[in-house]
Amino acid sequence: MGKKGERGAKDKTAALEEEARNAARRAEHGDEEYQCAGILEQDFAELCARAGFQEVPKVVPRPHPPPPGPPAPEEPDPLAEKEGQNILLQIQGKYAYFRPTIQVELEHEDPKTTREIFIRSWRLEEKMLAVLAKCLPALASLQAIRLWKVGLTDLSLLTLLSILPTCPNLKVLSLEGNPLPERSFHKLIGEESTLAHVSLRNNDIDDEAAALIGQALSSLRSSNKTLASINLSYNRITDAGAASLANGLRLNRSLLSLSLSHNRIGDDGATKLAEILAPFALTHTEVVERRRLLLEKEYQERCRMSGPGGGAV
Repeated sequence: MGKKGERGAKDKTAALEEEARNAARRAEHGDEEYQCAGILEQDFAELCARAGFQEVPKVVPRPHPPPPGPPAPEEPDPLAEKEGQNILLQIQGKYAYFRPTIQVELEHEDPKTTREIFIRSWRLEEKMLAVLAKCLPALASLQAIRLWKVGLTDLSLLTLLSILPTCPNLKVLSLEGNPLPERSFHKLIGEESTLAHVSLRNNDIDDEAAALIGQALSSLRSSNKTLASINLSYNRITDAGAASLANGLRLNRSLLSLSLSHNRIGDDGATKLAEILAPFALTHTEVVERRRLLLEKEYQERCRMSGPGGGAV
């Protein structure tokens, strides 16, 4: 048998063995619900096994380039055998780089302090999102989720949206390289959102999607109150989309940073955005609506003060 045949047979055998172990594990635990321990590597592996995944992405520390140091001393040329080993290690490392993994950064050395999660270049399907929906709420230190080219759809974005409120300390969400046909990104920054920083680079966002994002930033009746920065660079926003975003900034009081680099915005769109950065007068409709909201707030406050336990009746 050739090397390819031997490798294929080994892979098939390993897959069958893993499937048998998963079946035994499911039979052992039955319908017993797994209680996450807050250790992502442990929880993720167990829940994937219970869900029937044959191949489970590894949870690994996020790699960082080594710090600059002094140049290495010159050494004599290595032997041919050593050169061959080095080349093999390089090839193996290159293939390992493209294998599905969940990269993490810890706040401390404690595995219970996962602060950031990075997933890149492998498709997150509904079944895998269901596993993450059980793992992530147990990560008390989780502050950031970064998903790069994971094949999100409008439907899977809704699943992700349902996960976000279960992570109380999550403030940063990066969804780059995930274009959505139905332009659903605005749902991330609605009035109920608690995210402070959102990156939507390279998502094929057009003027229609920009208009929806502008409406989510603020309208006459609602306004996002937590978002401090949003990155919309490397998209397809033109002057019309820039005007929609500028309109959404009129009544927004939280956003501090808006990145629109590498779009298709000309002088007209830039002028609309610049006008919002200077003092501007409210329209008659905005003045009327603002007064109505203030009166409504004052009425609710009076009702609260005069209700049971609130003082005078």
